[in-house]
Amino acid sequence: MEITVLGASGATGLELARQALDRGHTVVAIARDPRRIALPESARLVRTRADVFDPDGIAVALRDREVIVSGLGVAKGDQPGVLAAGARAVAAAGPGRIVWLGAFGTGPSAAAAGALTRTLLKLLPDRADKEAADALVRAAGGTVFHAGPLADGPPGPARRTVGLDAAPRQLFPSRVTRATVAAAMLDEAENPAHRGGIALPLQR
Repeated sequence: MEITVLGASGATGLELARQALDRGHTVVAIARDPRRIALPESARLVRTRADVFDPDGIAVALRDREVIVSGLGVAKGDQPGVLAAGARAVAAAGPGRIVWLGAFGTGPSAAAAGALTRTLLKLLPDRADKEAADALVRAAGGTVFHAGPLADGPPGPARRTVGLDAAPRQLFPSRVTRATVAAAMLDEAENPAHRGGIALPLQR
């Protein structure tokens, strides 16, 4: 497959691109600065410069892409609304599959999170942006992954993906490695099982 990775220079985006290449896919890696996509050269890797706040540029980068996965995040100094801008651009491109990274405890998964988690997440400065982006992606038929706190490390050997109705009930959401999240998102890109819904990547 050809898989387009949005936000490919960030920690999760890099992991998505790396694992997609390892699975044998062709990867179109999009970032504001393609030089920061820290991956070895490959005939199956296409580095592409685009910014979600440049409507014409991002539209060209996403045009005719069939599968788009997003590791887009908010970096220090970003202007507000980066996630919703990215989601609007992806939805407007009309790909066959969208897989988006969100945060557990926001939007539809808030009710499944503990009361303490919900309270803490209310302090997130980009919470409204996250929720707006999630809604745009789901309305376009995409899958939104709500991950707990992200950590470094390999994929969990017993990793699994569940729907929101099977969310574990606990005081705090469990940490999950970016590698586990990336693997789960690529599984969904290859074989969609949660179209239009929320999926939870679990370490075990």
